[in-house]
Amino acid sequence: MRHVLNITDLSVSEIDSLIATAMDIIGNREKYQDICRRKKLATLFFEPSTRTRLSFEAAMLELGGSVIGFSSASSSSSSKGESVSDTVKVVSYYADIIAMRHPKEGAPVAASAVSGVPIINAGDGGHNHPTQTLADLLTIHREKGRFNDLTVGFCGDLKFGRTVHSLVSALSRYCGINLVFISPDELKIPQYIITDIVNKNHMPYIETRDMESVMPTLDILYMTRVQGERFFNEADYVRLKDYYILTPDKLAAAKPDMCVMHPLPRVNEISRTIDSDPRACYFKQVENGKYMRMALIMMLLGLTPEI
Repeated sequence: MRHVLNITDLSVSEIDSLIATAMDIIGNREKYQDICRRKKLATLFFEPSTRTRLSFEAAMLELGGSVIGFSSASSSSSSKGESVSDTVKVVSYYADIIAMRHPKEGAPVAASAVSGVPIINAGDGGHNHPTQTLADLLTIHREKGRFNDLTVGFCGDLKFGRTVHSLVSALSRYCGINLVFISPDELKIPQYIITDIVNKNHMPYIETRDMESVMPTLDILYMTRVQGERFFNEADYVRLKDYYILTPDKLAAAKPDMCVMHPLPRVNEISRTIDSDPRACYFKQVENGKYMRMALIMMLLGLTPEI
């Protein structure tokens, strides 16, 4: 039994294998439709979610399995004071695999210590979101055909953006990755990401407040929303929430094959007029996330389709 709490829990070869499985699922859906028959996924979401929770549920259902769980802490026994560890230990008797989201960093690690079944971290506070990173990697693979020799810009809330932190970790294992961090000073990438990941892996990077000046250099622009739920001061959130808004005028200087990515939900940071631009890939990420979660569930359960 193993867990996936951080994207680095998966080796590069395992990620390649997951991508290959996801691509096979895309082309051969019927081959996988019963592989998880009589298996149950528990979705323990102590924090609100739409895309991630439903993506996990859709993934398991399309594999022929079933789903149990809850979508908010208020509908679980944690509202009565039960610890996360006790909740997970109990649920691991009911399910074969658990997808867990929690607002506190490190909660899935604590859960994995007591669980009798594999735990997948579906997001823990501002820390990690490995399955979103798998969705991002499949999107990059399908759009760019490579993970090496790319200039990737991250824009917006880089301080609390767990999807940013996870994707930087994943990209650190590839060659020729140049990073551009675009944010106001209050939402800069955390220093531990720079020290422990970027510098440790000798990744060239720059930090800037100016999106337009770096736009022509980017192969990928990864937009993020400013997360109001992470702020202690509402005035700071209101001041920063619309700091960056991607519009057609700003996109005009970008490469014709640049990918615009976003983990969603989107608020105001990408104009709706961008949706019809062929460079807009954020809804493709949603679909790719389902396929990668299908591949990951199968891997952790040790299941392979009958040929």
